[in-house]
Amino acid sequence: MQGQRRPVRSEFAKKQELLRRVSPTAHPMSDLDRANDDRVLARVGYLPQFRRRLGGFAVFAAGFSYLSILTGIVQNFHLGYREAGPAFFWTWPVVFGGQFCVALCFAVLARRYPFCGGVYAWSGRASTPAWGWLIGWVYLASLFVTLAAVALAWQVTLPALWPRFQILDTPAQNAALLGIALIAFSTFLNALSPRWVSLLMSIGVVVELVAAVALAVLLMGHAVRGPAIMFDTRLVRATNELGAVGPLLAAAVMSAYVMYGFDTAGTLAEETIDPRRRAPRAILQALLAAAGLGGFLLVGALISAPDLADPLLSDGTGGLPYLITQVLGEPLGKAFVGAAALAVFICTLAVHATAVRILFAMARDRAVPFASRLCQVHPERRTPHVAAIVVGVLSGALLLVNVNFEQFMTTLVCVSIVWSNLAYVLTTGSLLWSRLRGRIPMGDSYIGRWGLLVNVAAVVWSIALIVNIGWPRERLYGAEWYERYAALLFSSVLLVAGIVVYRVMRRGKGR
Repeated sequence: MQGQRRPVRSEFAKKQELLRRVSPTAHPMSDLDRANDDRVLARVGYLPQFRRRLGGFAVFAAGFSYLSILTGIVQNFHLGYREAGPAFFWTWPVVFGGQFCVALCFAVLARRYPFCGGVYAWSGRASTPAWGWLIGWVYLASLFVTLAAVALAWQVTLPALWPRFQILDTPAQNAALLGIALIAFSTFLNALSPRWVSLLMSIGVVVELVAAVALAVLLMGHAVRGPAIMFDTRLVRATNELGAVGPLLAAAVMSAYVMYGFDTAGTLAEETIDPRRRAPRAILQALLAAAGLGGFLLVGALISAPDLADPLLSDGTGGLPYLITQVLGEPLGKAFVGAAALAVFICTLAVHATAVRILFAMARDRAVPFASRLCQVHPERRTPHVAAIVVGVLSGALLLVNVNFEQFMTTLVCVSIVWSNLAYVLTTGSLLWSRLRGRIPMGDSYIGRWGLLVNVAAVVWSIALIVNIGWPRERLYGAEWYERYAALLFSSVLLVAGIVVYRVMRRGKGR
């Protein structure tokens, strides 16, 4: 009848519904049987297109490379110290506790749904295709921003390593130049060969683990005070916002920036041997290793700093690289700053690889514009080369904004945290929804009878973290109203744009 139309389900929705109904325990897999791994994909309508090369350590390396304590702590130590002094250390264990609840939920989802795409793939099967699409959209945007923000970290390390790396006049301009060069190199490697990316990440993680332990031990060996300094609140500025607690909440941006991205192991599930066993373990192991080593390093830095009142400790041109060189001397200090520069490179590769898999997974489901091109996999190299190039170009373009707006560097960091954790809370929320509806058991192999409680804690924690990081603080975002409310404004634009794109895709456009 005219005026009445039967709703037409898109190919994306149909495929998501089929995948969501697949029982995660219907196809047991042996540890090393790649054929059985791929058979899971064939049963749900996916053609296996990647080579399964990643073993346990390689998957752990991917997750740890994204977390990369020598990137995040080195890049943002000055932010935490500027806000709360030595007491900012306590934001580290608090953020870890909350994020570990999220990681436990992700381990459950990675075990049940071993598909490329991470949070996008998990949430679409645990809840609804539309919900999964929204999460994929938000997380993909956060990865573009994160990739640009991580690439900016070369400005913190390379000029400290060799002054001639300061090529352009201003730090903002030079940061953009170095960041674009780094993203270009990452794009080349991610488009060329997943094998080389995996090998470089594994080598880089070994170097970073050794360097982080050695650095923490050496700093502790040069201690000039005891660990009681971490309880010293004399440098915490009381504010009108929650008194002395306000600076500690602002200082949490450093810890929050390091401790996300542990879901990377699940994103690479279709390149992992026995992903149901290895991906969940790698998610938890990566976060535990980063939290433990990062806390160790922070203690070493705080007890060895010659002068806690030194203003350069709170300045982007100084920070942790300055402290390391000051304590260990020029040659040894520069060696560790060089290790940090390598960690930035490896972290960039990991973030880039994760963004590529999210974009590929959404394109494979015809859930993004130009899907037929973006889901292409090179027949010989087995890499989604078109998606790798698109991710590199879009992230590099973000850095051009930093040339004229230096505050944009800090804003990038904060917005990437907000968007990533927004995707996280939507994902853990979908798991909670499935638990309450009885589609996923209340207990499971990773959380046991505490599954529901941990799931609720993960949702509440992520909401609190988003509100805290997105709070319109002038010292983090800038003085102008549109800078202070950047997280809220950008998030609103992102969600509205996502709704528009989703409606267009549902109508079959842009395929």
